[in-house]
Amino acid sequence: MNNMDPDAGVPGHRCGGMLLLAAWQTFSAHWAGKLKWLVAPSCGDVAFAVRSAFAAGLSLVIAMAMELDSPQWAPLTVWVVAQSSRGESLSKARWRIAGTILGCCVAVGLIAAFPQSPALFFGVLACWIGLCCGMATFLEGYKAYGLVLTGFTSAIVATGAIMQPDQVFDIAMARGTYIVLGVVCEALLALLFMPGLQAHARVRLITRLESVQALVRNRVTCLVEGHPTTELDQSPLLGELTAAGSRIEYDALEAGGYGHMADHARAALAGLLVMLARAEGLATLKLLPASKVPTSIRKDERSIDEHVQACLTHRRGDHFRFRIRSRRHTLEAVENGVRACAGILVGWLLWEVTAWPAGPTFMSLLALVYGLLATRENPVVASAPFFRGAVWCVLAAGIYVTLVLPALSTPELLVILLMVPMVIGGLAARNPATAGYAFSFNMFLPVLMGPNNQGRYDEVSFLNTALAFLGAVLVAGWTYRTVLPFRPDSHMQRTARWTSRQLRELASANNRVSVYQWLSGNADSLVRIVRNAQGIALPQRKAFARQQFSGMVSGMHVILLRELALAPDTPRNVQQAFRAFLRHWEQDDGVVVTRQAAITARWLDRQVAQMPPQQQEIFEHALLSLQLLACAQPMELP
Repeated sequence: MNNMDPDAGVPGHRCGGMLLLAAWQTFSAHWAGKLKWLVAPSCGDVAFAVRSAFAAGLSLVIAMAMELDSPQWAPLTVWVVAQSSRGESLSKARWRIAGTILGCCVAVGLIAAFPQSPALFFGVLACWIGLCCGMATFLEGYKAYGLVLTGFTSAIVATGAIMQPDQVFDIAMARGTYIVLGVVCEALLALLFMPGLQAHARVRLITRLESVQALVRNRVTCLVEGHPTTELDQSPLLGELTAAGSRIEYDALEAGGYGHMADHARAALAGLLVMLARAEGLATLKLLPASKVPTSIRKDERSIDEHVQACLTHRRGDHFRFRIRSRRHTLEAVENGVRACAGILVGWLLWEVTAWPAGPTFMSLLALVYGLLATRENPVVASAPFFRGAVWCVLAAGIYVTLVLPALSTPELLVILLMVPMVIGGLAARNPATAGYAFSFNMFLPVLMGPNNQGRYDEVSFLNTALAFLGAVLVAGWTYRTVLPFRPDSHMQRTARWTSRQLRELASANNRVSVYQWLSGNADSLVRIVRNAQGIALPQRKAFARQQFSGMVSGMHVILLRELALAPDTPRNVQQAFRAFLRHWEQDDGVVVTRQAAITARWLDRQVAQMPPQQQEIFEHALLSLQLLACAQPMELP
């Protein structure tokens, strides 16, 4: 009996222990996966977090050493401009400085124009911020951010000076000093942490181009060989092309921007989009001999390879230019402007009715939150993690204000102790699942702590500022959800109608939209909606994808026919035939257009047989365009 297992008579004990062990292992694995960004970060994530945290701390120490009145704005600027790549940081810093200068000038003008008229002052300020947010919709990258920054900088400076209007110039100069100081500190630390930046940037640009080129070639091979694919299957590839296009400017900045590297890279991506759309059209026809299919595609490939090689070397006398134009959605611009304008007016009314002593701080933070969220692809979705990050920021700042700051006597000790939460925030910013939280946490942590040379930030002031901050985030989120909210389904319907209307206008001789502008605009819309339309029924998403792809391919061929109809070396009878077809395309419905395309294709087939060999290849491509347009069917969304 003494050798028997003491648990032999109670099998439930061992079973219960095994269940507890399994539950603990499952729990540990779950949280290990969620916290991998914190407990096992990559070297790149650690470098970004430490670099950005140290730059923020350095800017705070310098600002306090200069005895500036609000030194906490300097580290906020560091976190605003700190990006994963040096090119992004350079671009954002450049536009941030430009927007700050213009915003400070506007703020001085507003205070001078309405010193005793708060209603007019806030009315004009709201309209100005709404105009900046609306016009930013027409811009791309950090140009849009720079314009939005102009608006909320005006609000920050003007509301900061509303109680002392005679000091508005000094306040504007101080805000500009914080911005420049933060940008310089971030740039200095980035240079120290990123040796060999130019060489790495060139390699990264070429690697990115070759990677998307390989993806497009694989997809084109599948299309030409007849393997079935759906339009939604192609959206990730279009997403890769869109992302690569948005990164070109930053890679070129990092590489030194020599020659026309960015222009050749954009042209290479344009060629990839054209090749993909051409293969889509050839796969749709399914009536060509296999030997004819690769001819035009091989020509596209040669052009793409030439542009990729041109990115590697700087050739003297290279005057190549390739410019793109962002897609204009006027209704979206109006909605963005109205939302921002309404939010500022709502904030002013709250301040006016309650006579809140922290009203100026609330209005400054409200304008700043609007500016930060306005450039997001979907502000409604972005506002939820932004608020959660704000709550964590208030909690962390509260601990420092009540427990840490009273025990410190020098700013250097404060910065050393701040490195822990700032490094954690930097690591969170590199993790997609927590980036939304880190977005607000990193920027506003020093703002809520309010370090000052002249005295300690007391708990009452902290609570007032924290309440103003959380109130600003809540008001901004509420406005985005109630005032003309962004709805993927309505945006999908609106984009489909816009595409159909623009598709007709492509046939006009006065239309100047290029093939790449047309393809990139449609690809960007498709990628954006697929990314934000997970709540929409799958049949509707598929129908939209079919409509966008059909429009992309048809539009490309209409533009090619339009260019041939306007080319001076096109035979006169062919010009007249193309122009007649384009008039039908612009004015008639789908049935008449497809019949006219088939008639014109049969006529052109007879003409091509009589042309000289050097012209046959050009007009064989035009014949393919007409044959594809004869097969195109209009797509309606369910």
